[in-house]
Amino acid sequence: METYSLHKGAMIAPRKARMTLDLIRGKKVVEAEKILLTTNTKASRLIKKVLDSAVANATNNLGLDKNDLFVKETYINEGTVLKRYKIGSRSRVDKRYKRTSHIYVKVSNGKEDN
Repeated sequence: METYSLHKGAMIAPRKARMTLDLIRGKKVVEAEKILLTTNTKASRLIKKVLDSAVANATNNLGLDKNDLFVKETYINEGTVLKRYKIGSRSRVDKRYKRTSHIYVKVSNGKEDN
């Protein structure tokens, strides 16, 4: 049985978060939490919240055991881009793109639901 969690509009660039997301793909949930706790990045803190939400969905809604779960699928997509401007050299304007992302985590216990 599978369940997922999704965080839309996370204030982090997708390129930066993908490196952390690749560390937990395919691992058991307990091991993935340990990896995220020891990785000191903003992405790891955001991904841990999404992972905890997916695990809570599995335990509360489907009655699955946390120790049997593993991270089946994870990906991160681009969200909206906030376009900001800052004064540059010679009285010009420099563009600053604040990129957001959508973080998706799916957990499973490896059994089919009937």
